[in-house]
Amino acid sequence: MILKIMTFKMRPDTSLVFWPMLYSLLLSLVLMTNVSAKEQFTLKFATLVPPDTAWMKEIDRWADEVYQKSNGRLKFKIYPGGVMGDEPDVLRKIRSRQLQGAFFTGYGIGRIYSSARVLEMPFLFRNTDESDYVREHLMPEIEAGFRFKGFELLGWPEIGTIHFFSKKPINSLEELKQRRIWLWQGDPVGEAFADASGISPVPLSIIDVYSQLTARHGSIDTVYNSAFGALTMQWHTKLSYATNIAMTNGIGSLIVSNRFFKKLPEDLQLLLKSTGKTTGDNINHITRRDNQESISLLKESGIKFMWDWNEQEKQEMMSIRDEAAANLIKSDYISKKMFSRTTTLLDEFRAK
Repeated sequence: MILKIMTFKMRPDTSLVFWPMLYSLLLSLVLMTNVSAKEQFTLKFATLVPPDTAWMKEIDRWADEVYQKSNGRLKFKIYPGGVMGDEPDVLRKIRSRQLQGAFFTGYGIGRIYSSARVLEMPFLFRNTDESDYVREHLMPEIEAGFRFKGFELLGWPEIGTIHFFSKKPINSLEELKQRRIWLWQGDPVGEAFADASGISPVPLSIIDVYSQLTARHGSIDTVYNSAFGALTMQWHTKLSYATNIAMTNGIGSLIVSNRFFKKLPEDLQLLLKSTGKTTGDNINHITRRDNQESISLLKESGIKFMWDWNEQEKQEMMSIRDEAAANLIKSDYISKKMFSRTTTLLDEFRAK
């Protein structure tokens, strides 16, 4: 085959324009090739949070922000609404590399770094000002604890204030003991408080709660959740009563496996950390903003809030808390050092 090479002569004035344009075009092609050659990463992320909720919309916004700011190099694949199973199932899938990250509640956190659950110890904090102060001071230790266990902590969203919800009235601890109370299966904090209060709960996966509330002869008639959680998981449609006094302010976490995190280039690590913290803070804002509205919606749906403690009941609950805390410390589920540091910080804040 004979190739004919065509030549042409440029006018001197034309070459002054042509060569810079050609150089710019070639440079653009090289840059585009470099960008496309950069490795892309997919973060498979699971959560119990139902789709189309305020929390899930914030997680979707986070995923979009990361994708845009990374120029498509890091994208999320999100599995909402418990489609990947209960939190122990999700944790197992992260460890087997089927998933890389998750939004965990305190229950899931306890299976990674259990001492962090001191921040949702029932009846320990009087308000969010106290818990915010303690959390801020403990966070470096908590992040180090997660990292030691093989996870990077990206954000710290709250679940909200936790109440009992029941099909039957609850006006006293004695009435509570008569209820068939759900216990998140395998939760040491729930078990410790049940033992200390003389309650015999019914252990179930959270995935099974709604079906058992719905069943004509279901195994439970009483559960615990935040007002927002009871609404979004539709539990409230099967319940009639709730307690006025919240047990605690439930904690949560946005996490990713260190195995995945360390594979990311430094700029993507920094992006995931900074945006994850913002997302956790945003969910906290949403939770606190909407908590009272969620309670109002529950009341409108027919849920009756009841049981305000008298002084004797308050002292009884504090005794139950202390006994449960002592057992959790004895088992080292919550380290003695972490609990002591928490109470010291709490005393420090209250003395201001």
